[in-house]
Amino acid sequence: MLDPAELYRVEEGVSADPDGSVLLVVLDGFVDAGNAGRLAVEALREGRDARTLVSFDTDQLVDYRSRRPPLTFDTDHWAAYEPPVLDVVALTDSAESQFLLLAGPEPDTQWERFIAAVGQLVERLNVRLVVTLQGIPMAVPHTRPIGVTAHATRKELIEGHEPWFAEAQVPGSASGLLEYRLGEAGKDVVGFAVHVPHYLARAEYPHAARTLLDHTAVATGLYLPTEGLTTAAERTDAEIAEQVAGSAEVAEVVRALEKQYDSVAAGRAAGGLGTGDLPSADELAAEVERFLADQEDDKNGGPGFGEER
Repeated sequence: MLDPAELYRVEEGVSADPDGSVLLVVLDGFVDAGNAGRLAVEALREGRDARTLVSFDTDQLVDYRSRRPPLTFDTDHWAAYEPPVLDVVALTDSAESQFLLLAGPEPDTQWERFIAAVGQLVERLNVRLVVTLQGIPMAVPHTRPIGVTAHATRKELIEGHEPWFAEAQVPGSASGLLEYRLGEAGKDVVGFAVHVPHYLARAEYPHAARTLLDHTAVATGLYLPTEGLTTAAERTDAEIAEQVAGSAEVAEVVRALEKQYDSVAAGRAAGGLGTGDLPSADELAAEVERFLADQEDDKNGGPGFGEER
């Protein structure tokens, strides 16, 4: 394997926190239903100075023909270019405690080398805990509490979280492989995948982002900003309620999902794994694959709420 250190550049003066750092990882390009990861990153960075610690060489990692970065044409010349950025920045929470954020495009190539590079940075920056965040589409109603699938390299890291599936095989991701490889190396990694109603998967769903940050705060002890997401979620709730009220067909779909959800919740409360009529692991994988296919078909948007996919 080529030297992983050649994939990134560390800024001068960067030093490790002797008490250990928390590293949040949000990679764009795989499944991010409801734009949960992107909205969470925006909330973390809004109004705060982000100090760049490490920059990855995206020329080596991104397939520009697959995800073409924007070029601005002005009348008779090219006026601006927005290159993809994949970096590690230092941020502070609401209590002025520092944490690290690795965000940007998921590498299209060299996953193992990229993960080895992150492993080097985990050692160099004395990272004590890595947390990955994403949204996944699920056949659940927006009118019920949002579920979260938690996973980790040690069971002790996710005590109190009930499993939703015994086993599932889904399309691979760089963040999933990162957790797997870091786990092999004995590192602590936690992942949170928030369950986004499948009919809202391609829209912005601030509830999902807020849920991710709430779970991250509990897992890390950080005080993460969610006020803006809460306000946005209230607006979204009103918009969804209006659209449901205006369509008998959509309202019927939501009622059916509520019935299914309540049945499963009752089973989980009785001590079962909560399968019941919940979509199987295979159906979850199929939903993820459909979501990915939709992204490829139309990267600039998609069907609105309640429309055919």
